Amino acid sequence: MQEEYSKWYSPTLSRDIEMLVFGHAGYPVILFPTTSGRYYECKDFGLIESARWFLEQGLVQIYCPDSINELSWYNKGIHPAERVKNHIWYDKFILDEVVGAICHQKGIPKVAVAGPSFGGFQAANFAFRHPEKVSHMFSMSGSFDIKSFMDGYYDDNVFFNNPVDYLPGSNHPDLWNMKIVLGVGEWDICLDANKHLARILGEKNIPFWWDERKWAEHDWPIWKQMFPEYLSKL
Repeated sequence: MQEEYSKWYSPTLSRDIEMLVFGHAGYPVILFPTTSGRYYECKDFGLIESARWFLEQGLVQIYCPDSINELSWYNKGIHPAERVKNHIWYDKFILDEVVGAICHQKGIPKVAVAGPSFGGFQAANFAFRHPEKVSHMFSMSGSFDIKSFMDGYYDDNVFFNNPVDYLPGSNHPDLWNMKIVLGVGEWDICLDANKHLARILGEKNIPFWWDERKWAEHDWPIWKQMFPEYLSKL
């Protein structure tokens, strides 16, 4: 299983950024880490290993970019308005320097995005903000309402990065072409959050796969079961 480390100066973020890429060929999957996880988290916790067969067969390539959650959503040392602005820069970084570069290199218009826990929020928010660039969205135990990070602050930037707020009014045609999976455990702390998003998708008649795993909690073991199954849908 091929593994490549890269580090470069991001003009978007004005800082060095790191990323691991797994696999030698195949459809690109952007995999976001959890909460304050780094680019190596999904490898360290075995999520990449769960996808070994797909990687060795050249069916997928998995890109694990670093996060800057500690500078955005989780940075309690700055005003909430600055937190969301920092995330918007990260969104632009993923769009231009990661997804844009991959699409240019491979000559394709779209990629897949995925993530567990807070990575599920990142995947969903990116996919629903940029449906013209995303073919598949796999959320594993994600949560989709960011307002609890804002200490009561709310503006247009918060609205347009809060899927449960902006998705009901979005009519981008590519939303109906996206393959969406909402994976969650029966005992998952994010079960209600997934049910809420499922209702929004259902009301808009956007197709999705609801995957509720019995006797499963919010943790890596269930995500390692989910991820290869979702990759098989590619």
